[in-house]
Amino acid sequence: MKIKVMLCLLAFAVVCVARAADKKLWAKSFLGKKAPDFVVEKWLTAEPDRHGKFVLIDFWATWCPPCRKSIPDLNAFQKKFSKQLVVIGVSDEKEETVRKFNDPKLEYANAIDTQHRMYSKLEVTGIPHCILVDPQGIVRWEGFPLLDGEELTDKVIADVIAKYSK
Repeated sequence: MKIKVMLCLLAFAVVCVARAADKKLWAKSFLGKKAPDFVVEKWLTAEPDRHGKFVLIDFWATWCPPCRKSIPDLNAFQKKFSKQLVVIGVSDEKEETVRKFNDPKLEYANAIDTQHRMYSKLEVTGIPHCILVDPQGIVRWEGFPLLDGEELTDKVIADVIAKYSK
């Protein structure tokens, strides 16, 4: 557990010094491509209706400080864009670990996948990692949501929704 926290902190430190021109992904890029089929092991909340909506998937863990730091933003995105967007958190941890987590509180759909099916398809090697998928299933934004100069913001989401809505 301590090793995971240290690795997460190290990854976060590296990301914080990265420049926007050198955007680093800790996953395979699917930008502009069809997203892999969305699969989870178990929903810890009600499964959200994704039909006709943009879907923001956040790969995260309870032990990860940058993951916890991005939760308030994800909560705000879910509230602000609720008519067009569904936010979903996916953790690879055990159900009881995720269910005990409450600081900060997740106010969006949450699932687990201890089998790493989505992680493997996207080749996620660092978290948090987010993908924003349009209603046609195409990835329109991807990356570390706190990357300096490439942050996932209200404006980024609004621009993607405006550009790719039918």
